[in-house]
Amino acid sequence: MTKNAYGIAHLRPPAVLHEEVFEYLERIQATLDPYGGRFVVHGAQPQVMEGEWPGALVVIEFPGLAAAHEWYASPAYREILALRADHIPGDLVIVEGCGPDHDSAAMGAAMRAAAA
Repeated sequence: MTKNAYGIAHLRPPAVLHEEVFEYLERIQATLDPYGGRFVVHGAQPQVMEGEWPGALVVIEFPGLAAAHEWYASPAYREILALRADHIPGDLVIVEGCGPDHDSAAMGAAMRAAAA
């Protein structure tokens, strides 16, 4: 079973709402569509329960790691990336999801056994 993958961005202040940022927002969905990407969280201000999180959060879901990497490397996305990156500092990671059958207790037990 293919696991979903996620592009997760932490957009930090100071975000400058420049004309280019508006253009980026207007164009990004068209870059996601060919790769099955969809926004799960878009610009939300997290309710910080532990630690610090200055800024906003964006989560984009993809049908798998390959699709996420292909989107990020696509000419269409590369063409608009600077429109955001030049005005809003942040970090972007791509991660594979754990899947619907994930068992954290089994994972913990396996980690305990490996550490012994």
